Amino acid sequence: MSVFSFYIFDRHTECIYSKRFAASNNAPPPRGAAGGGIQNGDVPASLRKASKDLDETKLIFGTIFSLRRMARQLGGADDQFLSYRTGEYKLHYFETPTQLKLVMLTSPNVGNMRTVLHQIWATLFVEYVVKSPLAPAEHTGGKGVANELFEGGLERFMEAVFRPQQ
Repeated sequence: MSVFSFYIFDRHTECIYSKRFAASNNAPPPRGAAGGGIQNGDVPASLRKASKDLDETKLIFGTIFSLRRMARQLGGADDQFLSYRTGEYKLHYFETPTQLKLVMLTSPNVGNMRTVLHQIWATLFVEYVVKSPLAPAEHTGGKGVANELFEGGLERFMEAVFRPQQ
């Protein structure tokens, strides 16, 4: 059992937080299509990585947007999209009452992580980001969550949840 990455999207569809966790021997999280774009050394590596990360967050948000819409159209207004699984990964989704969207990519054998995502939101995000007098109310213009307490708490929480059982 392992977690690959974690994302938080705000109500304006912007990714306000993303975190990749240490790679394991398991398959990596999903990637965009290979090829296209500039492939030579003209673009700095940091700019290529930032562009690749931005493309990945757009793909993930587009996926959850489409699956949520499909679930509502097929099942009615009360149905919710919670997760989906492929052979390589499993995407878990949780939406807060304020339309904050928490997304976690894990290995496919992980069970339902809805309560874990709720705990991250209620105990970490609300406590360290929402209640912080230094944090902005809205994270517009590409300003994401930059809170050391939240970062550290998330690291410790993930280690506790995904600690190998002995």
